Amino acid sequence: MRHSNRQNNQIRQIELIPGFNPYAEGSCLVKFGGTHVVCTASVEEKVPAWLKGQNKGWITAEYAMLPRAAQVRVPRECKKPSGRTQEIQRLIGRSLRAVVNLEQMKDISICIDCDVLQADGGTRVASITGGFVALYQAIQKLLKDGKLKVNPIREFVAAISCDLYNGEAILDVDYEEDSHSQVDMNFVMTESGKIVEIQGTAEGEPFEESQFGDLMALGRQGIAQLIDMQKQALGLK
Repeated sequence: MRHSNRQNNQIRQIELIPGFNPYAEGSCLVKFGGTHVVCTASVEEKVPAWLKGQNKGWITAEYAMLPRAAQVRVPRECKKPSGRTQEIQRLIGRSLRAVVNLEQMKDISICIDCDVLQADGGTRVASITGGFVALYQAIQKLLKDGKLKVNPIREFVAAISCDLYNGEAILDVDYEEDSHSQVDMNFVMTESGKIVEIQGTAEGEPFEESQFGDLMALGRQGIAQLIDMQKQALGLK
């Protein structure tokens, strides 16, 4: 039994609260247990200079943690994001772009800001899952306002963490488990089961392909649950 009394295949208590920010075109407060992230989607009717003339839109992301989001204070990244921050925000952007037809967003950019209020493991996967909810709302507003003619979203996307902990595969890992795990994995997948990205690291000894299969199966199960929750939060179910 895990320290949280969860079963190995059990996710934490998840909350997706859309419309959290009244000023943003789309927003979501996402809670993965003790991890809380505010995701906002901001629309601009222009694209980066390097995309001008290509008849495409763009989706990007920025990620940050409040100084006391974790157990010890982390200094604000006032000048340049750390390597970890840059890696996470690129992951969020890639994950969201993977399920959007950018050619149907001509000259429109959407920035997804993911700000961690409280961190207890899985901030990047929570950001992707909540970020999609915020993105969906922003796209719906653009459609309603006539600034988009066709919905560019191909399908839903979500993300979850899975680890090998005490030799067993576990789903939706908190900080205590993550800091003592043998293998750390993050899965990003679409509603149809397609893989967007897999991040995996052996923290000590290498792991077997069969163990990876166990982690993958848990990831698919968790993401299916999350996408169902995304649809419920957006009033689609």
